[in-house]
Amino acid sequence: MAAAAGPLRGLVRCSQLVAAGRFGGLPRRRFHGSAAAAAQVTVRDALNQALDEELERDEKVFLLGEEVAQYDGAYKISRGLWKKYGDKRIIDTPISEMGFTGIAVGAAMAGLRPVCEFMTFNFSMQAIDQIINSAAKTYYMSSGLVPVPIVFRGPNGASAGVAAQHSQCFASWYGHCPGLKVVSPWNSEDAKGLLKAAIRDNNPVVMLENELMYGVPFELSEEVLSKDFVVPIGKAKVEKQGTHITIVSHSRPVGHCLEAAAVLAKDGVDCEVINLRTIRPMDIEAIESSVMKTNNLVTVEGGWPQFGVGAEICARIMEGPAFNHLDAPVVRVTGADVPMPYAKILEENCIPQVKDIILAVKKTLNI
Repeated sequence: MAAAAGPLRGLVRCSQLVAAGRFGGLPRRRFHGSAAAAAQVTVRDALNQALDEELERDEKVFLLGEEVAQYDGAYKISRGLWKKYGDKRIIDTPISEMGFTGIAVGAAMAGLRPVCEFMTFNFSMQAIDQIINSAAKTYYMSSGLVPVPIVFRGPNGASAGVAAQHSQCFASWYGHCPGLKVVSPWNSEDAKGLLKAAIRDNNPVVMLENELMYGVPFELSEEVLSKDFVVPIGKAKVEKQGTHITIVSHSRPVGHCLEAAAVLAKDGVDCEVINLRTIRPMDIEAIESSVMKTNNLVTVEGGWPQFGVGAEICARIMEGPAFNHLDAPVVRVTGADVPMPYAKILEENCIPQVKDIILAVKKTLNI
């Protein structure tokens, strides 16, 4: 959003904190679990574990952002970390994204490994020059002499009731830019493994989380709970095997896709659901392999349609070996091509729902 004047911006942020508390109390639904479950862990706690483990593992790692220290984070992702690691490792910043992002990028150039939290990625627009022109391009422009190992993380995409300036999905914005890696977790396994991988990576990584997923619990195996567990950046995951149609998504809509697949299974439609996990570099090979098996493809995302993640997938499929295996045109399910309305009923109609995915699958299969 445009830089809000003091009181207005304070009100906006206060509303988000209230929202964070409200959503934390929503009924929790179990979508999908890993094999050999050892514990149920929320996405919030998975992120907290990842930060804690990486801060303990490497003294060069530190976290900075608005209210990440004494307040334990606007969404409580950094709960307990300030008390454990102190002011030098967990740093509260002023409300100035351009300023503290510049500090973080400079620290990365100097050899530290900062984790820069945005209260929402909508506010990252205030720091876009630091992210793109400083972080993303420096390694290339220095002929490989100056790496910038930094993680930009925070909630992305639509939340609930926060309207046009706080509901954008930035997957295609940052996925467009060479020099960045962009990851988009869905569940607790994704969140923990991708954040640990991002912190250890020597490139700038943008991690697009989802506020509405923070309080959702998922079953995690002993392997995922291990301090050595990481999710490789650039590798998608098949969440459900299928033979009739491929559904590709990232972030919160992955859960919607699995719900749609369960409904469609009752009609005899066997869907394969792919969780992208990484937007850039995109695991196009996983999608191609699935399409060659199912011969049909639907993409699902919360962002706008034009130049979106689904549009990129369509182009890559058309240009590659999977195109001749398609029995029907690819269908995209996206957010509506309008600024997000505030009214609840309009908001719901702007965000992909389970029924929209079911409709798209039936359209593709002509049933």
